Amino acid sequence: MVKSPKILAVGGAHIDRRGQVYGPYVPAASNPGTMREDVGGGVFNALRSMVRRGVSASLLSMRGGDASADTVSRAIAEAGIADLSAVFLDRTTPSYTALIDREGELIVGFADMALYDLAFPKQIRRSKIRQEVAAADAILCDANLPSAALERLLSLAAGKPVFAIAISPAKVTRLIPVLGGLAQLFMNRREAVVLAGVNAGAAEREMVDGLRCSGLTRGVVTAGNGPVLGFDEAGAFSILPPVPRKVADVTGAGDALAGATVAALLRGLPLRQAVREGVAAATLAIESANAVPEFTAASFAEALALVPDAREVA
Repeated sequence: MVKSPKILAVGGAHIDRRGQVYGPYVPAASNPGTMREDVGGGVFNALRSMVRRGVSASLLSMRGGDASADTVSRAIAEAGIADLSAVFLDRTTPSYTALIDREGELIVGFADMALYDLAFPKQIRRSKIRQEVAAADAILCDANLPSAALERLLSLAAGKPVFAIAISPAKVTRLIPVLGGLAQLFMNRREAVVLAGVNAGAAEREMVDGLRCSGLTRGVVTAGNGPVLGFDEAGAFSILPPVPRKVADVTGAGDALAGATVAALLRGLPLRQAVREGVAAATLAIESANAVPEFTAASFAEALALVPDAREVA
């Protein structure tokens, strides 16, 4: 068990735009709705949950020299996260735009993140980053990093636990060269299908077997409002999330789950109990209009009490 754990996160921290339609979504047509802009990104969203669960955090990301970069910088500072990010004055800050239906489910996402592919491989080689990795108790990364940067990061970690977030079905394949070195990978079912090489309707056991064959030893798979599937050396299990009191927005729920789960693991909890805490954080995120809600210890305990115990998968 690590006391006052310190984590270094490397990955996405960028502008998130979320447009939600008012009525039934009509393809290839104008849909009335609202557009909100916030700061998000896989590891950044996860870190905000982790900080609220008592973890000390630093973040290495990339941003441009535009007004959006100032917005991202302020959000990192306000979250209580040490900012190690690199700034490229001649580039545009990465962004992600999500269109969601009136129930809060994703219709389509659009990622404008060329700067990540360009800059991360070189930045990982900075001596400052080697020092930060050495000082951290654990590393969190996401598949916004290209494979070369991910391989370099795991090499620097030298046996420290490295947790990863899959980001998307298109980007999860970047993690294939490092799957065997990960302490935990967090993914949704679409991303898991790509890694496992199974069809979308695969049973839980078939999914776990496929992920193990890919080289992954520990993983967590979310499925919207369906059971969260987890596995480690002790076996596989699932946890059925409680029904949210309301659904404001599902964007960022998986990241909130990852952050709270990792925070619990760093406190020494076994995976099954840690994922229960992750499910509680995800539920609070779904009920909030923000990607990561400002939950208190009391509201978190209330949400956790509604999460059932893990069910073993035969």
